[in-house]
Amino acid sequence: MIIGIPRSRSVDEFRVGLPPRAVAHLVDRGSEVVVERNAGAGSGFTNEQYDAAGARILHTLDEIYGRADIVVKVNQPVPEEYPLIRSGQILMSVMHLAVADPRLVDILLERRCTAIDFVTIQDEQGNLPVLRPLSQIAGRMVPQIASRYLQTDHGGQGILLGGAPAVPPAEVVVIGAGIVGRNAVRACIGAGARVTLLDSDFDRISELDWTFPGQVTTFQANEATLRKVLSYANVVVGAVLIPGARTPHLVTKEMVGLLRDKSLIIDISVDQGGCFETSRPTRLSDPTYVVDGITHYCVPNLPSLVARSATYALSNAILPYVSEVASAPLAEVLAADPTLSRGVNVLDGQVTHWGLALARDCDAVSVSQACGGSDP
Repeated sequence: MIIGIPRSRSVDEFRVGLPPRAVAHLVDRGSEVVVERNAGAGSGFTNEQYDAAGARILHTLDEIYGRADIVVKVNQPVPEEYPLIRSGQILMSVMHLAVADPRLVDILLERRCTAIDFVTIQDEQGNLPVLRPLSQIAGRMVPQIASRYLQTDHGGQGILLGGAPAVPPAEVVVIGAGIVGRNAVRACIGAGARVTLLDSDFDRISELDWTFPGQVTTFQANEATLRKVLSYANVVVGAVLIPGARTPHLVTKEMVGLLRDKSLIIDISVDQGGCFETSRPTRLSDPTYVVDGITHYCVPNLPSLVARSATYALSNAILPYVSEVASAPLAEVLAADPTLSRGVNVLDGQVTHWGLALARDCDAVSVSQACGGSDP
């Protein structure tokens, strides 16, 4: 199979699907890899490095889609790519199809493509092995973003995140104790902030309370506790995830009004709809907007701020799956790897993930059925 790596056309996206060392791994195992010219430039990878790794450099996006059996990207295809998607092609990327442009889903269905969404690849225990490293990076970036937008010159409250002698630190509230939330808590504690965490899962709350004894205040998430913490927060981090489905708006516009003037919202869940009613996607080159005096930072591709680190982190997680898909007939690969199979959202003209089916108000079939088999 030929694996294609296009240059990202998404706004302010600097990552690339695979770095040269991952390409070398695939080539060593018999795959042919084609890379669009300058695809890795945003992450600091040169055409010469890809060439040395064994890839063939192609000059146009048309050539990539025209030759590749498998297209590996960071984000979902953009409208410029829709006409180029070929019948039966396999697309592997962070897609978020439940909140994607419906035209893209229609095309994937009509052309009987296979869409593997990295963020819905899930093991038996419910862990998300590809989303995990991206979530870790996003969570660990919270202090540096918060520090910048609390500064006076960025329209903030003029508060030092970690405080100073006889000067209290900022109050950071994290909603959600998943991978993003845990890493945000860890990073903010390390930066000296006072941290409050809310989640509906008591076991997760207990784990974080045990991990950071006396360093984090925890609450069971409900409307009353949300209102309480919003009344004193300087920074509120949205870190809620329902894999493959739209994130619910846990904080209404009226509740946002409880925050003090020039407080900061960082909605890391915005790539799946956001957990604040006032959230809307922004871009790295214009990341914030203000609603009723509250600064909102809502960048869907937050890890792209550290594009090289994020590319390596993503590659470490996806390389085994890309190698699997390229090594054998797809039906065999999916039957042998249930974790990868759960990442399939569209297959052979059918929706195969419940989150996408819910968003489109249609039925989902199992991957096994879509492959022409039957459920055990």
